[in-house]
Amino acid sequence: MVVPIILVLFVISGAVTGWLGVNLLPDRLLTLTKDIETLRLFLLGIGTLLGLSAGILFQKLQQRLMQKIRTMPTDLLISRSIGLILGLLLANLLLAPILLLPLPWEVVFLKPLAAVLSNILFGALGYNLADVHGRTLLRLFNPNSTEALLVAEGILTPASSKILDTSVIIDGRINGMLSCGMLEGKIIVAQSVLDELQQLADSSNNEKRHKGRRGLKLLKELRESYDRRLVLNSTKYEAEGTDEKLLKLTADTGGTLITSDFNLAQVAQVKELKVLNLSELVIALRPEVQPGERLKLRVIKEGKENSQGVGYLDDGTMVVVEAAREEIGNRVDVVITGALQTSTGRMIFARLGKNHSASNSSSNNQQTPTDSG
Repeated sequence: MVVPIILVLFVISGAVTGWLGVNLLPDRLLTLTKDIETLRLFLLGIGTLLGLSAGILFQKLQQRLMQKIRTMPTDLLISRSIGLILGLLLANLLLAPILLLPLPWEVVFLKPLAAVLSNILFGALGYNLADVHGRTLLRLFNPNSTEALLVAEGILTPASSKILDTSVIIDGRINGMLSCGMLEGKIIVAQSVLDELQQLADSSNNEKRHKGRRGLKLLKELRESYDRRLVLNSTKYEAEGTDEKLLKLTADTGGTLITSDFNLAQVAQVKELKVLNLSELVIALRPEVQPGERLKLRVIKEGKENSQGVGYLDDGTMVVVEAAREEIGNRVDVVITGALQTSTGRMIFARLGKNHSASNSSSNNQQTPTDSG
């Protein structure tokens, strides 16, 4: 809402400047013009176009500046700001006696010109000095912070904030990831997510109520464990649904969206936002198995085919074993024959090991005489 207002103000300022600019024109030029009103309308149009162009340019500069500020380390931002302020203060102190000097009317324009040039020169000088020697200031205020020094020198990049989706809070795995140190930076919980958890906790449906209460309990544990690292963002966005509000919050903060919702992760990637899908992370962390590798596996149930048996690895990966239907409930030796990656996960194919096959055949041979007898 603020961006259109700023653009309208630029357009109005340009239009007013063009409309009143006729009064600032020299009298010799006005005498050459027969229709003053036509000239006024012409300047009005020119001023409106210039105001619109200036407004669009200002918006682009603002967006670039905000993006740079979001990705800039806090310590470096403070040091550069202090350097800029000191440079502008020094420039105005040096300008004071110059502005008080009486100058002829022909060269009176030198005063504002000197003011503009000196502010630009000393402001840039202070900014660059703080950029180069900012690490020295960091040593003075916090001499034991090696990490802050490396961030200021650009060797390390600051950790981005992590924005939690409702699904990962209810899931509960986020607590384990934080305790293992897999996630760095601030942990942001949007007000829309907190409201959604409260609605689930107050739901008449037992399953939804259990999920909502479990999510609120997890947030309470995170607050007790990480205190100030957990941040509640109370920004209210004009959007429909929690997902859209989370996407806007991620874009505004430049953080990383943590979710287990496949569709939300896809939308975030389309909008070129940082996103971490826990489902994809789990798949990426699964141990790789190669064809020919031998495993010990318990056959849990029968497969789609008549002779197939199905088991699962420790990470939940499904293994389809040929000719293992009769081994349901037993722990058998299997040999990996191949793997298939699907949109929902990975499926591994295997066959019974030779030792197991040999033991089955020998047991059958031993039973033959008994049966014939």
